[in-house]
Amino acid sequence: QVQLVESGGGLVQAGGSLRLSCAASGRTFSSYAMGWFRQAPGKEREFVAGISWSGGSTSYASSVKGRFTILRDNAKNTVYLQMNSLKPEDTAVYYCAASGIAIATMQPYDYDYWGQGTQVTVSS
Repeated sequence: QVQLVESGGGLVQAGGSLRLSCAASGRTFSSYAMGWFRQAPGKEREFVAGISWSGGSTSYASSVKGRFTILRDNAKNTVYLQMNSLKPEDTAVYYCAASGIAIATMQPYDYDYWGQGTQVTVSS
């Protein structure tokens, strides 16, 4: 069982930066691939970024590549999403998720555990 708690969301102007954190409970955090997803009002949940259990492999949605960076610290049971050059279209609730598959995938159904989400709002 893994419990996930996101933090770091907020209101930021376009072009600004935010760093999201996702703290995980449980001693098996390092065995899970981790992903960040987001969901805007009226839209489906979409993949943002993923990282393998070791941190050696990452993947990004094309809409955020070059602007967002996913990192993990297995000693701290935490995964991060550094978001730079934010745009109004990045506004959404951001969720972290844990997958028992070794390499993070883009499909929500591959993830076993989810956090409750943190709101990110980017003003123009």
